[in-house]
Amino acid sequence: MTSAAETVSAYIQELPAERKKAIEQLRKAIKKNLPKGFVEEMSYGMIGYVVPHKLYPAGYHCNPKLPLPFISLASQKNFIAVYHMALYTGSLLDWFLKEWHKEFDKKPDMGKSCLRFKKPEEIPFELIGKLAGKLTPEHWIKEYERMYKK
Repeated sequence: MTSAAETVSAYIQELPAERKKAIEQLRKAIKKNLPKGFVEEMSYGMIGYVVPHKLYPAGYHCNPKLPLPFISLASQKNFIAVYHMALYTGSLLDWFLKEWHKEFDKKPDMGKSCLRFKKPEEIPFELIGKLAGKLTPEHWIKEYERMYKK
């Protein structure tokens, strides 16, 4: 579910109480670990962490007017989602799954770049924070261009 909120604060305020705390904790973990250069903003109706145009003027290939997305947080109908655009671009997925299985016996509920959490109490906040810190904007741009730009 996308939101019409224009600011991150407004987005968080419209969340149900049981989701608000989890989104705030995810946001805190990401911001604590996110390398310098990424910017937090509302993007595609979600909280987004992007490479701003001043660092990557070409923008996102789907819509060059938008900055290059990296991570997004969303409260969807049946789950909380963490979208990490670089998760499938290289060894990052192997690292994430290895770290995941140190904490959990089950497979993560994930799709292409999406981690889904149906129960907020099962979100590995520290691991998501570490994941957010794995790539600098410069490294993400190189991976993005290697994978998506033709």
